[in-house]
Amino acid sequence: MIRVLYFARLREELGRSGEEIEPHGIATVADVAGALRQRGGPWAETLGEGQTVLAAVNQEMARPETPVCDGDEVAFFPPVTGG
Repeated sequence: MIRVLYFARLREELGRSGEEIEPHGIATVADVAGALRQRGGPWAETLGEGQTVLAAVNQEMARPETPVCDGDEVAFFPPVTGG
């Protein structure tokens, strides 16, 4: 299983802080996001094209092409500003 976590506004928009998904057909962060978008509704809107969403795999910043394996944790979150 791949543990998916949602932070900040994503958690609010999706109504959950996390979930587990099957790793079948998933090889990258982009595949995880794509599988979630296929659900439609808030997932398609929140993780859709044009949305600025960052990702981390096992608590390290990740890019769409970053590999994901069974047992990994993938977190999605909006950009954060400091100040």
